[in-house]
Amino acid sequence: MSSATLQLAEQLIARPSITPTDAGCQELIAQRLQALGFHCETIVSGPAGLSVTNLWAKRTATPVKHAQDATHSIASETRTKTLVFAGHTDVVPTGPLSEWDSAPFMPCQRDGKLFGRGSSDMKVSLAAFVVAIEEFLTARPEPHINLALLLTSDEEGPATDGTVVVCNALQARGETLDYCIVGEPTSVDRTGDMIKNGRRGTMSGRLTIKGVQGHIAYPHLAKNPIHLAAPALAELVAEQWDKGNAFFPPTTWQISNIHGGTGASNVIPGAVVIDFNFRFSTESTPESLQTRLARVLEKYELEYDLTWTVGGLPFLTKPGALVEAVKDAIQAETGIVTQLSTTGGTSDGRFISKICPQVIEFGPPNATIHKVNEHVRLADIEPLKNIYRRALENLELQART
Repeated sequence: MSSATLQLAEQLIARPSITPTDAGCQELIAQRLQALGFHCETIVSGPAGLSVTNLWAKRTATPVKHAQDATHSIASETRTKTLVFAGHTDVVPTGPLSEWDSAPFMPCQRDGKLFGRGSSDMKVSLAAFVVAIEEFLTARPEPHINLALLLTSDEEGPATDGTVVVCNALQARGETLDYCIVGEPTSVDRTGDMIKNGRRGTMSGRLTIKGVQGHIAYPHLAKNPIHLAAPALAELVAEQWDKGNAFFPPTTWQISNIHGGTGASNVIPGAVVIDFNFRFSTESTPESLQTRLARVLEKYELEYDLTWTVGGLPFLTKPGALVEAVKDAIQAETGIVTQLSTTGGTSDGRFISKICPQVIEFGPPNATIHKVNEHVRLADIEPLKNIYRRALENLELQART
């Protein structure tokens, strides 16, 4: 029998929400949340024709009141904490349709799996969020914790008009967030075997090494920028930027593209353009990495231009209330002792962490994300929903004590 989570996941997958299009996913979710007493707000951002749809939905709980004591004539109230489930409704393009075994936006069950673009990244998580909240509020109609959802259709794209816009608006209003679970697919083999309790920072650079163009038969009349760059690049590749720490692996530097030459085999190019990226731990800063890289370039007396783009700073949630609530939920539901990790790419957690002190990412296995025939095992869907619900119950219990 199809579960409520599976049914909602299939409805979301059937909407072709290729970034930045939402295709009605957020409206479907908002309808479910409004029936639970959520106030839902749609925030549209971005240029016409490429606008991004964002949803901020919140249900405010009854404040916790403490009993009177001998020194107080009125019972005191504790600020009600807020848990946010965050995620994205947009998906990456399908790739060649001919390579899919079933239509990517027609959810298909076969071989014990649910196939469809966005199934793993991250429409099953979104469905699990909603149904977990429905079940939680059925059992606890007056919880002592605020519940919220933050959804965007701009996570797979530039991420300039999505979660960051909502976070800036919430910060301007003085909205206080305490806990956030981002539904990114973080598990490896089984749902629950890995939580991301932080992410590395990302910083890209475009380096242009200048030379002098000339005929390849007369190198003494030219200045080959590729040859000039090679020793510096070798040193940068070998550099140990930091050693990482207990939570983060060492910072890495990787070249992604090298562009040089006119296309002719007998011309020395006048410049070479090198694109590269740092994925950095909390042991380094953008400023320290930029300074160290510039020193290497200057050591080799290169003439160059360099532009930087900081895509996101690293964030870390140390073991505490949120991590323990999710870890305990995973173990209670699956028996797995989960692993904490900060590896992998970036997520919208980098924006939320600026206004929320505890942010973790947790979702289904990620082996097929962005691939042809993306899928989630059917056996992983209900446990994921149950873990989200149990985490809610754990945090609610903390709020009552």
